[in-house]
Amino acid sequence: MTAQDHPGLKSDDLRRLLVSAGVDVVGDLRIELISGGRSNLTFEVRDDVHHWVARRPPMGGLTPSAHDMNREWDVTSALVSTAVPVPATIAIDREGEFIGAPCTVVEFVDGRVIRSVEELAQLSDAEVTASADALVRTLADLHAVDYRAVGLGEFGRPEGFAARQVKLWARQWGIVKTREMDDVERLAAALTERVPAQARSSIVHGDFRIDNTILAPNDAGTVAAVVDWEMAALGDPITDVALMCVYREPVFSSVLGFEAAWTSDRYPDTDGLAQRYVEATGTDLGDWDFYLGLANLKLGVIAEGITHRALAGGSSGDASAERAAEATAHFIDNGLKALQ
Repeated sequence: MTAQDHPGLKSDDLRRLLVSAGVDVVGDLRIELISGGRSNLTFEVRDDVHHWVARRPPMGGLTPSAHDMNREWDVTSALVSTAVPVPATIAIDREGEFIGAPCTVVEFVDGRVIRSVEELAQLSDAEVTASADALVRTLADLHAVDYRAVGLGEFGRPEGFAARQVKLWARQWGIVKTREMDDVERLAAALTERVPAQARSSIVHGDFRIDNTILAPNDAGTVAAVVDWEMAALGDPITDVALMCVYREPVFSSVLGFEAAWTSDRYPDTDGLAQRYVEATGTDLGDWDFYLGLANLKLGVIAEGITHRALAGGSSGDASAERAAEATAHFIDNGLKALQ
């Protein structure tokens, strides 16, 4: 698909953005939509010399802070010099001056993205285990970064992060809900009463799972790049761990619209992943049930938001997006059970 075929990105607009960033564009731009409908739209971009990835928010039904391209750019730029592998940053349209919406362009990273069970089937059992270990090690490396030293001291307010997350996702439920569901308010209220009094602070990814990484081409045990940083923040690192674990729920496949690799029983279960993180970091998980409850609230609202956006015409023609909200009740129920 060329950029001219997609209303979200035009080649002339992208060329102007790249040139404004000092990039020497060689020949025509060739642009292909490679991911869209659930989160930010992702395009593979080539000229006669270069190979990039461009990302912009979905076309409609946005929820506040859920598709923050500026946030993604700032944290990725800061992490380039750390142990956390990220793509090199190329250009940003912060206000939509060129593209019509915020947009980032980064270097293309060669490797394997394991999204579906079909792609997972290409890995041996040993490679699946190695990829899980690499994922947890990479998350531990992220949480070990001194965010002040890399220039992210003003990136956010880590104190009170978990409490703000509860309020954020409760508020976003009010924005994206397609029906009434009293259990969402019950879960949010129960979480509010149980927010941990103390927590560590680190950079958090906010959307960490296997398909938001790129594995090295010939080594499933090495993460070549972590991508999709639009929900990154400074906050409680255990929120990342719990979300990574709750993404393992089989029902998450219905949220994505395909059989997701990360929900496969070939990967370690929640306890196995959590234990790997404890061993990698030497830290404990605090009130683990609270974090599981919060992760389930977040995923329940995200599932609802996907359907909300689809009904508003922003799903890029993906009919399954209208059914994503069918998973909401499952996540909310799991969150309540975790707190019980």
